[in-house]
Amino acid sequence: MDRNFKRALSLVLKHEGGWSDHPKDPGGATMKGVTLASFRQYVKPTATKADLRKITDEQLATIYRRHYWDAVHGAELPDGIDFAAFDFAVNSGPSRSAKYLQAVVGVTQDGRIGPATLRAIRAKRAADVVNALCDKRMAFLQDLSTWRTFRKGWTRRVSDVRAEAIRMAGSSPSLPNPPTAPAKTNWLVALLQAFLAIFRRPAK
Repeated sequence: MDRNFKRALSLVLKHEGGWSDHPKDPGGATMKGVTLASFRQYVKPTATKADLRKITDEQLATIYRRHYWDAVHGAELPDGIDFAAFDFAVNSGPSRSAKYLQAVVGVTQDGRIGPATLRAIRAKRAADVVNALCDKRMAFLQDLSTWRTFRKGWTRRVSDVRAEAIRMAGSSPSLPNPPTAPAKTNWLVALLQAFLAIFRRPAK
């Protein structure tokens, strides 16, 4: 259920902009946030920078979905958290986004979002998870050697993501945890409890 993918992608693209080939950007040349390496991986192995600049909307959506959204299990995350984790993945890598999200909810940080992580996430208020994840993201960015170069844009981006993710979290209920099977009744214990109840009745 990818109820928020299109909305999240449109929000991400507002920050990614168009063509960029900044010499201090470790990601290298990018077009609408897609690196040449990702384009070669998912679209054309022999692609050049010129090919990347001509990326289509369909190719763009395919790369963002497979490389980032699916990597953080966006379709299974509660509203708001899905967008915050997705944007973090685009900006700093899916594994880092997943590990920081796991740190926020107190589970093993293995970078793979599975049933245990999802249960822990859904046990918390979505807005609290969003705020904690954005705080950790800012702390990570501030420790980078390129912080002074990109700090204004990064700060604005995380601030915008936080605000929008909290709005998304408040606009619809969080996904519930899967129902658990009811505990089996021990018939012998129940029988003993019934006898004890009879003997404990006050005499008339």
